[in-house]
Amino acid sequence: MRSFRLVLAWAWTLGSFAQTVSLRPAAPADLPPVIDGNSAAFWSNGQLNLFHSTGVPAISRGPNQFSLWSTDTVQFDSAEHRPVWFEAAWQDEDGLLFLWYHHEPGGLCRGNSLTAPKVGAAISRDGGSTVQDLGIILESGDAIDCGAKNGFFAGGHGDASVILDREKKYFYFFFTNYGGSGDEQGVSVARMAFEDRFRPAGAVRKYYSGDWLEPGIGGHVSPIFPAARAWQHEDADSFWGPSIHWNTQLEQYVVLLNRACCRPGWPQEGIYVSWNADLSQPGAWRPVQRLLAKSEIGWSPGYYPQVLGLEDGETDSLTGAVARLYIHGRSAWEIVFDKNPPPNPVGDCWEKPRTCPPPGTFPTTPEPCCPI
Repeated sequence: MRSFRLVLAWAWTLGSFAQTVSLRPAAPADLPPVIDGNSAAFWSNGQLNLFHSTGVPAISRGPNQFSLWSTDTVQFDSAEHRPVWFEAAWQDEDGLLFLWYHHEPGGLCRGNSLTAPKVGAAISRDGGSTVQDLGIILESGDAIDCGAKNGFFAGGHGDASVILDREKKYFYFFFTNYGGSGDEQGVSVARMAFEDRFRPAGAVRKYYSGDWLEPGIGGHVSPIFPAARAWQHEDADSFWGPSIHWNTQLEQYVVLLNRACCRPGWPQEGIYVSWNADLSQPGAWRPVQRLLAKSEIGWSPGYYPQVLGLEDGETDSLTGAVARLYIHGRSAWEIVFDKNPPPNPVGDCWEKPRTCPPPGTFPTTPEPCCPI
């Protein structure tokens, strides 16, 4: 199996150095079926717990990600907000579990099955076995478009990932906006104060035009990764389905993204990565770099990239130098993060510019010192 490396470099006040995100082959591993979105993970009583769903949520438990032997259906108390996908989790020190979900309402469009997803909040007091609905907290204010040609969505906000900042001030919600004006489509962000987690309805604010003032229900968005071609088109071109984690090795927030492009049927073009040290500054996300092309994934449809850390206590939202990269619940790689990689043996590469292919491409015979 081929090993790929993508080198990302930028300047800091203490000088210039490279940070790397590398993939290396690993023994195949599969998460419990069925995976259809980000699979939220948390630890409890020495066991890793993983939510997974195709609209009917389940939770699997075991000593680590390779031994999730026990699977049970999650008892969700809301009939209104089914089908449901629990895509993010955070656990208080007392064990209280906060969850955020993707919901796809039915019956919106006469003559087709298009839906418009919403994002909701929930809470569990027994480690995820039973879940209490706290209601919808992110919803588009745009009219649905039943003539949309992407095959799935007539608008809406969905496919979310959630993380608490290191200061425990805000939960940040990364989600895809699938409708409305083309300049508001793509991956967007909202936030909610930490103390509002028990009463989230009406507490979420979307990022728009440089501020955090737009309401979570309705309200405008300024996408941090805008769509190049709107989701109303059958050949939409947009990043979607963000999966975010805090990386202790890089001391950065790292987000993985899908990219749909540029043909009918929502085809996966590749897996992309970006990073940012400060979630309160949406403009500080680095330009995305392609981590894997569709042809390099090895299976279809190849959606839903996420990490799972390998150490006890690490999850899909917290990992260190080495983690597993999963795509649609399957892993064939370890993903390696390096803040200070060793010097390239071929001279001083950072001082000798070369004619190199664009970042994210993988030449067969790269020039010395070209990032691979």
